[in-house]
Amino acid sequence: MNLLSFLTGASQAEVSKNYTQLNPKAIHSTIDQLEKRIGERFPESGLRGVCQEFRQLAVLAEGACRHLRSPIWPVRISSIVAGSLLLGLALWALVQLGKNLTLANSDMTDLVQTSEAAINELIFLGLALFSLLSLETRLKRQSALRALHQLRSLAHVVDMHQLTKDPASLLKRTRETPSSPERTLNRPQLTRYLDYCAELLALVAKVAALFGQNTQDTVVLQAVNDIEQLTQGLSVKIWQKIMILDLAEEG
Repeated sequence: MNLLSFLTGASQAEVSKNYTQLNPKAIHSTIDQLEKRIGERFPESGLRGVCQEFRQLAVLAEGACRHLRSPIWPVRISSIVAGSLLLGLALWALVQLGKNLTLANSDMTDLVQTSEAAINELIFLGLALFSLLSLETRLKRQSALRALHQLRSLAHVVDMHQLTKDPASLLKRTRETPSSPERTLNRPQLTRYLDYCAELLALVAKVAALFGQNTQDTVVLQAVNDIEQLTQGLSVKIWQKIMILDLAEEG
């Protein structure tokens, strides 16, 4: 029972009907709608291509999230079998050691050396068991981090598309140079373009958050938090540009 059900007295089935988790289908629908909106206003823009690629990446990310929830049975069974064999081997070795080593036929030096060797073997056995039992977690973590890395790269790509969309070029005329970027958007178009970039970044954060609600792995959760902070920081820059355009229009 989670905290919400404990506080409200509702059962788990009743809580699951509430809007307490992100819905991947709703996120995909929002991405599709955003891609159509961008295509209607800027059909030839690179931002539309970014949104199309993001839609494909979101589908792959949902698949990775499903793998986080469900066990990898071949890996889990193999780890359990291998761990059981290691434990059995260790117990057999201890039994043989107890049979062949007694205080009657061993001096203190042999007993200390044997005990030290046994302790070292137990340490290595513990490390091997930990590695086997954490194999499934490490495989899931690797898959999640790979998808999150792609989302982080996509956020930077979105930022690159708004980098040259400077509202100052509309508010005051400056002398263009041969290397100046082409500026073809008027004020309403520029505002809408920046707004689409901000929405894309927000959706990137929401897709990343899907991993956070499907795992308790602290490494994955930290990566999700990093992406949320990244997209929030990039969105602040975009909204500053939008505010400049809005204030200039009011003035």
